[in-house]
Amino acid sequence: MELEPLSLAPDAGLPDGLLGELTALYASNRDFHAISGDFPDPDAITSEQVAAALADELAVPGSTVLLGRSERRLVGCAITLDRHPDPADPDPWIGLLLVHADCRRQGFGRTLAHAVEDRYRAAGRTAVRLAVLENNTDGLAFWTALGYQVIGHRRDRARGRPCAVLRKPLL
Repeated sequence: MELEPLSLAPDAGLPDGLLGELTALYASNRDFHAISGDFPDPDAITSEQVAAALADELAVPGSTVLLGRSERRLVGCAITLDRHPDPADPDPWIGLLLVHADCRRQGFGRTLAHAVEDRYRAAGRTAVRLAVLENNTDGLAFWTALGYQVIGHRRDRARGRPCAVLRKPLL
């Protein structure tokens, strides 16, 4: 899998082709979006909504959107945050990891997660955290299978949804 960071000029939008790929990726994850409530209608996610969501993510200092490609096809993306807004939290975070529904069970999610960990390891970071919505049992199973351990429970900052907070040392 090849990883490429998404970078945009402040006044530029996503190129149409890339926006189409990203919209297809987000739309293929209907069940997750039904759980998360991130989009008003998980059955009708629009390119404008995806562009707005990504612009919001990229506006946060230290955030990165990583695009995962296999044979030039967009198969997944990860949104990371170099530092949590809570100053007591020293670890970087994985804010979102999506794999296109057509590409599941092929190892892309695991590969993308390991690539994010490798990036942080190379930057000298010693652990990474993430939050999984309490009602996302598939997500919790995925992350615990990768060695992440639940270290607490709290509500997310954006919407107050109950989450499990997980952490993995990067040894």
